[in-house]
Amino acid sequence: MEHLPVEVIGNILSQLRGARDAVIASATCKKWREAWRNHLHTLSFDSHDWPVYHELSTSRLEILITQTIFQTTALQHLAISMDEVDEFSAAPVMAWLMYTRDTLRQLHYNVKTTPIFNIIEKCGRQKLEVLALAHNSITGVEPSYQKFPCLKSLSLSHVSVSTLDLSLLLTTCPKLEKLALISPDIAMSDMEVSSSSLKDIYVEAISLDKFILEADTLEAMHLKDCTLELFEVVSKGALRVLRIDDVSVIHLDIGENTENLEVVDVCNFTIMWPKFYHMISKSSKLRKLRLWGVVFDDDDEVVDLETICMCFPRLSHLSLCYDLKDGTLQHSLQGSSHLLNVVVLELGWSVVSEFFSEWMGKLLGRCPNLKKLIICGVVSEVKTHEECQTLANFTFSVVQLMRKYAHVDVQFEYE
Repeated sequence: MEHLPVEVIGNILSQLRGARDAVIASATCKKWREAWRNHLHTLSFDSHDWPVYHELSTSRLEILITQTIFQTTALQHLAISMDEVDEFSAAPVMAWLMYTRDTLRQLHYNVKTTPIFNIIEKCGRQKLEVLALAHNSITGVEPSYQKFPCLKSLSLSHVSVSTLDLSLLLTTCPKLEKLALISPDIAMSDMEVSSSSLKDIYVEAISLDKFILEADTLEAMHLKDCTLELFEVVSKGALRVLRIDDVSVIHLDIGENTENLEVVDVCNFTIMWPKFYHMISKSSKLRKLRLWGVVFDDDDEVVDLETICMCFPRLSHLSLCYDLKDGTLQHSLQGSSHLLNVVVLELGWSVVSEFFSEWMGKLLGRCPNLKKLIICGVVSEVKTHEECQTLANFTFSVVQLMRKYAHVDVQFEYE
C-alpha cells in the first residue's frame, strides 16, 4: 500500500460511501492525509450513512461539514442530504459553495436553508455537470450571466420556482440532456418547457392545466403521479421510451413522429384505446409494450391482439393487465397472426376470474417462440370460500396448460 501513488489513494478515498469513512481512512498515515487534501474528489454527507448525524445539533453539523470540506482542495462531487435537519443557516451553505465553486462538477443538496438565497448564484457554474436540488427555492434567474455551459443533468425536487425562472434557467444550460421535476412548487397553472438539447425528462407529482414540452431531441419521457388537463410534446421524432404511471390527463399529445418508439410502458392509466393506439401505431420498432392496470374509457374498448401483431413486428416483451369481460375477451383474441418475436409475456389481474385462464391460453398459442411467462396477481388477505375456489381452479388450469408448454419458464408474482 505504501507504494500507491497519492492520486490512486485519492480515488480510493473517493469511492467510500460516506464522509465519515473517508475521514477515518485518511488518518492512516501522512501520505493518505496528503491524498485527502489534494486528490479527494467525492464527499457525501447523508444522515442514513451514520446514526450519529441524528444526535448532533444543526450548528454542530454545520461546523463538522465546514471543517471537512475546507480540508480538501480538489472536490468535484459534493452531496449533502440530512433528513432529520429542519434547515441549515445560509451562511455556512454559501461558504461551502463558494469554496468549491472552481472545482465542483456535481452538487446534490437536499436540506432546507434559511434565510432563502439563490443557490444557483453561489455555486460554481462553469464546470458543473450535475445539479440536484431539493427543498429550496430558485428565484431571479439572470441568463445574461448565470450560465451553466457544462450542465448535463438537472433535478429539482420540492423546489419553489416560477415557470418564468424555470424557462430562463433552461436557456442557460445549452448542453442539458436530463431533467427531473419532482413535486415542484409552481404558482402558475400553465408551464412551457423548451430545450434544444434535452434527451430525457422525468416529471412526478405535478398538477397543471397545461404542460407543453418542446424538445427536438427528446428520447425518453416518464410521467408519474401527475394531474394534467393538457400535455403536449413538440419534437422531431427522436422519442424512444414513453412511460406513463398513475397519470390523469384529459388531452395527451406526443406528436405524430413516433416511429422510433421502442418502449411504451403505461400503468394505472385511463385510456381511449383507439386514440392511444393511433398515437403509437407507427412505432414499428417497438420492442416492449406494457399496459398494466389500465382502464378503458369505453367499456366496449379492448386491446386488439391482431392489431398488435400486425403493427409491432419487433415486439419481444408484452405485458398486459386489465379487467377481462366475456364479450370483449373474444373480440380481443380475434385473428390468427402470431407474435413471432415475443420471448417474455407478462400477464396480470387485480381480481382473478374464470376468463383469465382462457385468455392466457390463447395468448400462449400466439407466441410460438416464448421463453418466459410471468403471472402477476393480487391476492386479498381475507378470502371468501368462493375466492379460494376460483384461485384453486386457476392454479389447476395453469398446471394443465403449462404441460403443453414445458419449454416455457413460468414465474408467479403475487401481492
